[in-house]
Order: sequence, then structure tokens, then C-alpha cells
Amino acid sequence: MTEKTSRGSGQQADGRPGGAAVPDAPVILSNKAGSFAWGVLAERHPALIQQVRDAFPYGRRQHEALDALLDEITHGVVEPLASSDLDHGHWSEWGHEHFGRRWFDIPFLWAESYFYRRLLGAVEYFGTGPWQGIDPFAPFKQAELLGAAVDEELRALDVLPDTPADDRAVALLHASLWGNRADLGFRVAAGDSALGDAQPGLVVDDSAALWSLLPEGAPSTVAVVADNAARELIPDLILIDHLLDHRLADQVVLHVKPHPYYVSDAMTADVVDCLRRLTRAPAEAGRIGGRLWEAMSAGRLEIRSHPFFCAPLPYEEMPDDLRKEFAAATLTILKGDLNYRRLVGDRLWDATTPFSDVTAYFPGAVAALRTLKSDVVVGLEERALADLERSGAAWRTSGTHALIQVRA
Repeated sequence: MTEKTSRGSGQQADGRPGGAAVPDAPVILSNKAGSFAWGVLAERHPALIQQVRDAFPYGRRQHEALDALLDEITHGVVEPLASSDLDHGHWSEWGHEHFGRRWFDIPFLWAESYFYRRLLGAVEYFGTGPWQGIDPFAPFKQAELLGAAVDEELRALDVLPDTPADDRAVALLHASLWGNRADLGFRVAAGDSALGDAQPGLVVDDSAALWSLLPEGAPSTVAVVADNAARELIPDLILIDHLLDHRLADQVVLHVKPHPYYVSDAMTADVVDCLRRLTRAPAEAGRIGGRLWEAMSAGRLEIRSHPFFCAPLPYEEMPDDLRKEFAAATLTILKGDLNYRRLVGDRLWDATTPFSDVTAYFPGAVAALRTLKSDVVVGLEERALADLERSGAAWRTSGTHALIQVRA
């Protein structure tokens, strides 16, 4: 079973041309046993419920609610939020076509998003009691942020001051791209391959187009829409420092989630935790942390949030106020897999569909930095796609491949 959607052509609401008409593509569902989407709902979400249950000394009420959620997602149908929930109206509007159906038979993006909203409800994150505002994913974020791997990656930053600016830019961009493989970008030791060499697994590299949008000294504002916290957010912050310190941006606006979302998504508290981790580190990492702290105090680095970042909707349906923010930016950088799915639409596109066509609606220049962890992908060359398909590897979902895509 598939659901179809289409993208039209013509002029956008902001006056930008809509680009070429994009053929219909099926919306990704989770009802094909053995598929990636099926595995997330059938295996990953039940396991996550148990992990959250084990991470906190929740009481009987939370345990019963988690058990009920587990039973619903595995055997039942999608139930609406309680009418007393503050966001009941929004989810009633977003989910009126999905309630009463099996979780596996509704769009994968919507099902994932609603699962996390229901998980937060089960542990009373939005309640009025003692568990209000307690991030159920905080233990996982903190364990990663305080781990030895981060120490090693921060020590590797000490070589950056002696690295040519262009090589440094490439290294930091790749570090932000790969996230928890950040050390790939930081290795500049003698004998390592040149930082400018193509990274293994980088299936699209529009980095030259990205840098061309940010000439040194030109007035510019860069919007960065964060993905994950902890070990993946630190390279994003270090890249932001590079943009500000080398006058590639006058201001950077870092957009984060207003509340916990997918397991490790970044909120304001996570940004602060990462900044503290940097400022308390020795040598170059500490200097970077200090510059970022000062930039926040001076307003050159600003944190913003918007409820839409926790909505189960594609960016094509972004509200007008967020559209205006992105339209005013010189460049918007969207980090990670979820942002990519929302940017291009969580559909089974022909992988050679042009990135520029499916993002023509976006109100300004946009760049996607994404490690592939789900089925959707666009903008590949025919030959590259053929080579990937022949490899026999799970290149779309394993996190071993990545892309940098830009639409100016």
C-alpha cells in the first residue's frame, strides 16, 4: 500500500519560481515487513520504550502508560491525544486521517513523530507533576557528551591553528556532516591524506557551491537547523565558530527543538551543555568554546526555536513566520537525516530526481548536510546510483554514506 503526493510547478508564495514539475512519488509507509521503516516501528521503538523505562525510576503510572503505548504500537491502532492535552488541537488537525488506523499503515514520518509525542506523554513530560520537563533522553545524551571519544576529538582540534584556512574549512564541514564520525575531519596528523581529498562514502559533494555563498567579509546571516545533541552537536558548534571567526558570517542563528523529539535531538539545554564542555576543555577546544560563549553574549550567535521543528510535516508546509526567517538568511544549513526527509519529502523518490526541483519551494538558499540513515534520497548521478546499487550494501540506511547538497 502506498500513498501518493505530488509537487506542482509555477510561482511560490514568496515569488520564487517553482521549478520543473516533479513526478508523483509514493509516501513511505511501514507496512512492508523487513523494510527499514518497518524495522523502526516494529523493533526500534519497542526497544526505545524499554530503554527509557530503565533510565529513570518512574512510578507505576508511567510504567502503565509505557506498557499501553507499547501494546498500541505493536497490536493496536493510532489513538488521539487526550482532549486535555495543550497540543491536542494541533495533533487532531495533523492526524485526522490517521487515527484509528494501524501504525504501520500511516506515513512513516508522521508515525515516527507521533510516537515520540506519545512517549513524552507517557512519562508525563508535559504534565504538571514532578516529571514535568524531564528529558527522557537526557541520560543517553550526557553519557555520550562525557565519553572518552569526545575527549579524543577535542584534543584533535589542537592542530587546527596550524592548518591552512581552506583545509580547515573542509575538515570542519566534513566533521559537521559526519557527526559522530567527527574525528574523520579532525585528523590532520603527518602522513594522513589531504583534507581536500574526497571522503569515502560522500555520494554528493556540493561544498564548493556552499562556500561560494559565503564570501569572506560579505554581510551574511547563516541559519543552522540542528539535528542531534552531544557528540554530533559539538562539530556543528565548531563549524559555526569557524564561520564567525573567519568572517564568513556576521551572524549565525542556531535553530533547535523546543522540547525532546527524536532520541537525541538538540534543545537549548543541549547547546549549553556542549558549550560548557568546550569551555572547560584545554587548549584549542577551550578557546573555541570561549569565542562561542562570547558570540552568544554579543548576539552574533543566537539560539532560536519554533514549534514547527517538532511537527510531523515537511518543510514545504512551514508557517509564514519561519518562512520569513529562512528567506532573510543568506544560507540555511539543514543538518541530519530527519531534516533532510522533511526538506525533500519522505517519499520513495527516483534517486536521480534533481535536488533543486524538490527544494524549489524553499524560501532561500539551502544546504543539506546529511548522513544517510533512511530510504529517501534525491540528486544522485545515474552512474553513482548504479555503482551504489551494485555494491549490495545498505547504503541508504546504514550511516556509511553521506551527502552535501546545495540549492542556491
